[in-house]
Amino acid sequence: MSNQSLFLYFWDNNTKMSFTSKYTKLFRYLLPTPFTIAIVLSVIAFTTAFLFTKEEGIEPASYAISLLSFWEKGLWNNALLVFAMQMMLMLVLGHVLALTPIVDRLLNSIVKYANSTAKAAFLVSFFTILVALFNWGLGLIFGAIFSRKVGEYAAKNNMTLNYPLIGAAGYSGLMVWHGGISGSSLTKVAEKGHLHQMMSGLLPESQLNSLPNQISFSDTVFSPMNLSCIILLLIVIPTFMYWLGKKSSDINFSLSSIQEDKLTRPTNLVGAERLDYSVFFSRAIGLIILFYAFYKAFLSTQHINLNFITPNFINLSLLGLGVFLHQNFSQFLKAVDNAITGAAGILIQFPLYFGIMGIMKESGMVSQLADFFVSISSPTSFPIYTLISAGLVNIFVPSGGGQWAIQGPIIIQATIELGTSLPKNIMALAYGDQLTNMLQPFWALPLLGITGLKAKEILPYTLLLMGIGIIIYTGVLLAF
Repeated sequence: MSNQSLFLYFWDNNTKMSFTSKYTKLFRYLLPTPFTIAIVLSVIAFTTAFLFTKEEGIEPASYAISLLSFWEKGLWNNALLVFAMQMMLMLVLGHVLALTPIVDRLLNSIVKYANSTAKAAFLVSFFTILVALFNWGLGLIFGAIFSRKVGEYAAKNNMTLNYPLIGAAGYSGLMVWHGGISGSSLTKVAEKGHLHQMMSGLLPESQLNSLPNQISFSDTVFSPMNLSCIILLLIVIPTFMYWLGKKSSDINFSLSSIQEDKLTRPTNLVGAERLDYSVFFSRAIGLIILFYAFYKAFLSTQHINLNFITPNFINLSLLGLGVFLHQNFSQFLKAVDNAITGAAGILIQFPLYFGIMGIMKESGMVSQLADFFVSISSPTSFPIYTLISAGLVNIFVPSGGGQWAIQGPIIIQATIELGTSLPKNIMALAYGDQLTNMLQPFWALPLLGITGLKAKEILPYTLLLMGIGIIIYTGVLLAF
């Protein structure tokens, strides 16, 4: 049997559906909701700390109370709650931007070229990856809407299409986002003083002072290693999806209609109500915000560098773009209403992750785990171990920000002890975190809702994407 025949045999529809049905059932059986997982992880962290970090002579009841106080200290950590708010706004404002009329026009202009499964898979994956590198919330919704429009275009023109493959292409941005300018760990370490604040109380003063005040995007997002990775992703993944589109069979599909809430300007506006629907006023405010962002980035400093890119700067730019590109404030707020539900997980889960970090930090677990990784690692192997562990943690903590809060201190301390590159190891965490989004479809829920697809329909293709990602990410970590 030829290689091509063997491939087609293994990806026969019946075989594929049997595998993905079992896979989906296994995930449902093993994994509860992300909130429940966060609670379970909190219990595990508490129990592990109690069993392995309690010193002799300390009463068990007293130490249990101490661990609860560590948990509460992390839960309401002011700096980390600011981080949660920043990540929520990044998701919401990115989603709002995806709902602007200009994005709709852009998609309508591209979709006419998606006149076959192969071409559609190429175009959707290429543009989704490109947009996700700018903002992960925008990339997620952009990919979902793009996939939907391809399906609608095919149905309207009586085209046959492998619609689940197109849906998987629309989800591909979630495998690259953390290496882009909205990556949670990358934007956070770009903030002045964040590393010192995170490691305060964990490192001796001499090691704490050796940490950089910030790690600029020039060392992470725009480093030669990550730029090489981005170029490979933009070439290999769309090409691979095009090839899959050529080899796969088209599938009959139907699309349920989506009720669009078109916001019309009321005719009986009175006084200041006109401001809510004023195109001129909203565009003027958006333009002022964008001008100030530009001023802050390029005109307010003598030496232009990338140190200005922080979570606050990204959100300021997204706010300006969202206000400017929507027709008025009412339309902008309607888009916010649509987007805000996607941030509910961050709102309620992040404090629990911060509580876990509080237990690990104050009990000494961070140092123990860092020492373990140092004992099994070399400077060459540590980034690979970081990628693998980050991928595993992401299955249970499907949030880049939450994962950085838990895993970041371990990586920083181990990096100092090994004397390796901190920016490279942070990138390894980013790669691992985004990689297993193709395995754990938590963030696919908005896409599934928009496209009308089921998780088991896109999983065969996202698993293949994960295989491609493993090769690319491990390759660049070893090459650099």
